[in-house]
Amino acid sequence: MNTTQPTILLAEDDDNDIFFMLRALRKAEIDLPFQVVTNGQEALDYLGGAGKFAAREDYPLPALMLLDLKMPFIDGFDVLAWLRSNPALNSLPVVVLTSSPEERDRRKAAELGARAYFIKPPTAESVKEMLNFLAPCVERLAAPV
Repeated sequence: MNTTQPTILLAEDDDNDIFFMLRALRKAEIDLPFQVVTNGQEALDYLGGAGKFAAREDYPLPALMLLDLKMPFIDGFDVLAWLRSNPALNSLPVVVLTSSPEERDRRKAAELGARAYFIKPPTAESVKEMLNFLAPCVERLAAPV
């Protein structure tokens, strides 16, 4: 990959959700590089630069993470907790994308530092709301330093 543009990391285990998320972002003309991991362990490995993700020129640290909560091996809450306990990564903006409408999950994600919480499957309104939230974040990421 070897890019100087900020990268967005999508941690999602459902192929359909990955497809629809990437499609929605392309339709919104969010033209930043994406990396996708499909379980919580891969998310931790990517963020920590471990295993197959060790080459940072190919797997750069993300500037934004889109995180599913219900993933195999390690769930999104544990990924969030790990991020917030890691001084080098604790300020990474994380947006939760989940099928859980439970208020306790929303509260826990917020306590662990998630910047936003969106329910899947997306409705037209929720996609618009999510893109309205993400657009300023992405604009900041894409702005020259």
